[in-house]
Amino acid sequence: MKFLDQVKIFIKAGDGGSGSPSFRREKFIEFGGPDGGDGGKGGSVILKSERNLNTLIDYRYKQHFKAERGGDGSGKNKTGRGGTNLHLNVPVGTQVLEEDNKTLIFDFKKEKEEFLVASGGRGGFGNTRFKSSTNRAPKKFTKGTKGEEFWIWLQLKTIADIGIIGLPNAGKSSLLASMTSANPKIANYKFTTINPNLGVAQYDDKEITLADIPGLIEGAHEGIGLGIKFLKHIERCKSLIHLIDINEKNVSNAYKQVRNELKKYSKDLTIKKEIVILNKIDLVDKKTLNDKKKKLETIIKKKVTVLSTLNKNLVSKLKSKLINYVS
Repeated sequence: MKFLDQVKIFIKAGDGGSGSPSFRREKFIEFGGPDGGDGGKGGSVILKSERNLNTLIDYRYKQHFKAERGGDGSGKNKTGRGGTNLHLNVPVGTQVLEEDNKTLIFDFKKEKEEFLVASGGRGGFGNTRFKSSTNRAPKKFTKGTKGEEFWIWLQLKTIADIGIIGLPNAGKSSLLASMTSANPKIANYKFTTINPNLGVAQYDDKEITLADIPGLIEGAHEGIGLGIKFLKHIERCKSLIHLIDINEKNVSNAYKQVRNELKKYSKDLTIKKEIVILNKIDLVDKKTLNDKKKKLETIIKKKVTVLSTLNKNLVSKLKSKLINYVS
């Protein structure tokens, strides 16, 4: 499935139906009074969040959406039919912004949330409404009001318990695949992952959601590589797994490079809880592993976890640790 995390769309609620100027016309009744009904209300536009969606791609090729107009009133005081509401589904994590792409209108954080983004117009009054003691046969009626219409932006920011970050080819997608039922594309070259991938890890009847974020390189916060497009997806994560390929010549520099990009994008990202993991330990000898682990811990002043996604025991231990980490 193609991924799209930002789109501009035009929405218009339905106009209200017009009131009716009808008069009662029956056999043997020469002067029937007014019997014009009111117009129906226009349909509204409602956004609804769905858990099984993870992209805004449905809005790439169709950007204009219009709800149904309310029906006109008619004789015998019949009110026009209300216009059908238009429901548009968006992924959980979608933010709705005004046309300036800055002013936040609504933020979908949970499944099945609904937000009325444009209200349908009110139905007009039929001539019955204007009957009085001094005007027994009013011809006056009103048209319905216009439905609201706006240009809005939809921005998707992935919501996950833990975001997996690191340089390209650090093994993030392999980690996600080993811990969840997700099936991300995996290959031994940079930028295999070009979209965020989500997966759910289960352990002891508990579950956590993990997001595999495309690899960050130097200058990501300025738009270099794929980083800046997806750094915003890290903002929603409660905690981070910082994955480092133990085969990097300098694992400390690899760690600092990613941390520097997070800081330049937003300092808030650097205060999130972080688990630092040296990955692919099956590819080095024990001495190299111990030396690199000790040196990294000394420099960053944090405990470092070691991992091989091929080792089911280590993966299971990590699952247990993560469950406790976010609970």
